[in-house]
Order: sequence, then structure tokens, then C-alpha cells
Amino acid sequence: MKKALITGICGQDGAYLAQLLLSKGYHVVGTTRKFDLNQTIGLAFLGIKDDVELIEVTDFYVEKLASILVTYRPDEIYNLAAQSSVGLSFSEPISTIQENIMSVASWLEAIKQTNQDIRFYQASSSEMYGNVGSADLPIKEGLIFNPASPYGISKAAAHWITVNYREVHGLKGGCGILFNHESVLRGSNFVLKKVIHQAVLLSMGIQKTPILVGNLDIKRDWGYAPEYVKAMWSILQKESIDDYHICSGNLISLKAFIKLIFSELNIDFEQYIFVDPSLFRPVDLMEIYGDNQKAKEELNWEYQLTSEGLVKKLIEEEIRFIEWEKRK
Repeated sequence: MKKALITGICGQDGAYLAQLLLSKGYHVVGTTRKFDLNQTIGLAFLGIKDDVELIEVTDFYVEKLASILVTYRPDEIYNLAAQSSVGLSFSEPISTIQENIMSVASWLEAIKQTNQDIRFYQASSSEMYGNVGSADLPIKEGLIFNPASPYGISKAAAHWITVNYREVHGLKGGCGILFNHESVLRGSNFVLKKVIHQAVLLSMGIQKTPILVGNLDIKRDWGYAPEYVKAMWSILQKESIDDYHICSGNLISLKAFIKLIFSELNIDFEQYIFVDPSLFRPVDLMEIYGDNQKAKEELNWEYQLTSEGLVKKLIEEEIRFIEWEKRK
């Protein structure tokens, strides 16, 4: 039985990845900052909370991480734990940089010191690219990073640390450069989760107040998280590990996406969506989408959902989640 260690297992990607690995017969160990019912709600919703082994990790001393590797002896590590909010990184830059960079360096150093056969996946981000000119869209692997936020800076540093350990020390580390991806388990501080949750409540008559949003003109290629974790697993199955874009390639503005949501729920967009300037970021990426051809060719990974299909799936899951919470 293969063993996998997932850092940040209680997050959106961690929970779906754990579900995928369990279906493949893995023994799954996950790290969490604290044992808390709110932390494990995603695992509970997916019905796998009792099928994974959770360990508490609150610091990133190399010696402590090395002892975890010696104790649990994972074949694969998926490093998904991070301060993942771009907006929060502007108000908390120091903690974002410390957490997102030092944790990666410490895990890699622990692998180097204990077992260099461990395969390591690093969760990189499209935010590393910053504002990209139209001539470079869609973005292909190899474009120079020009991050526009402390979050993007921290992810770029963590990405290059992983590449460096691979090239200098021969570690089996690869990065998935994920573009925006959503699911019912997305944190409520992310705009699409917030909008879908409140829009569903509006459609149920539970909520009456309007929904406040930031910049509606941004354009992204939002995708579906459970499909993206399949690519994470595939990256570590390659004999020669590399870095890949994981994205949908379906470019759409936030305004158009929200209109799809409201149309699906038969709600009046103009009546309930209001722009709040205080929700704008100091610097925002206006248009960013990726080219996933490399992942298609080398990982045999295909993303087939349209934006309309994604909206339907997210709404269906949100309704199911709300009903599940009522029964708890």
C-alpha cells in the first residue's frame, strides 16, 4: 500500500486529493494546524474523515518534519498548506511570506536528510505571473514570473526552491501551477464561493440582502478543483518529474460568470449584485489564463467542463452542502 502525506489536507484541494488517493488504495496521512470540527468539515462532507490519519503540525523546524518522515515513511508528499488568500497577503505580508516559503524549504530539506526517494508535489500558483501582456496570453510554462502581490511573491519563491532542490540535489520534486479552481469546499473568503453561497440562499428565500463584490471586470479561467487534483497525482507518477500548468483555458470575466450563476438560479443580477470599492485589491490581475497543452500531452490530463457546466456543478453542490449542514 502506497503512503501519501498531504499538508493542508483540510483545505479544498487537500480534501479532494485525499478522496482521490483513498480511491486508489493509498494510506493517507494529513497535516493540520489544529484538531477542530470546523477544520475537518470538508473531509466530513466527502465522507472520508475517518479514513485518513491526521497529525498536528504547528511549526516547520526541519528536525520535526524529518521525524515525521521517519515515523510515517510516505512515498509521496503533496504540499498544499499555505496562506492562500491574495487579498489577505497585502495586509499580512510578513506572515504570508514566512509561511509559504519557509514551510516548503523545510519539507525539502527534511526529505534531503531522510529519504530522497520521496516524491514531492508543490502547489504553485498562476499568481506568480502577475499582470501579463496580451501578447503572452494564454500563458505557457516558462514565462518569466512577475508577481503583483506578497502571495504571488511567496509562491514564486517556493516554486524556485522546489526546482532548485530538484536540479541541485536530485530530489523528485514537481510543481503544479494551478490557475483559479473552485468547488463547494472553497473558502468563504473567495469571491465565487461567496457569491454562489449567497445566491443559493437568495433563491431559497433565506437571504434578502444584496451581495457585495469587488472588481467585476477581472477575467480568469476558473476550473473545477476535483479535476485539478487528478493532475497533481499524475505529476508525481511521471518517471521524470516536471512542472505543469493546470488550468481550464476557458476565459471569462467575473461579471459574466456571476451572470451565469444568477441566470441558472433565475435571480435578477441587477437587483442583488453591488460593487463595493473597499473590496478592490491594491493591485489586481486584470486578465490571466493558461495553456494546458503540456499537461494534456505528458500527463494525459483533460479538462472538459465549460464555464456553464462548472456553474451548474457548483450550484448543485452548494445546495447539497447546505442541506447536509442542516442534517448534521
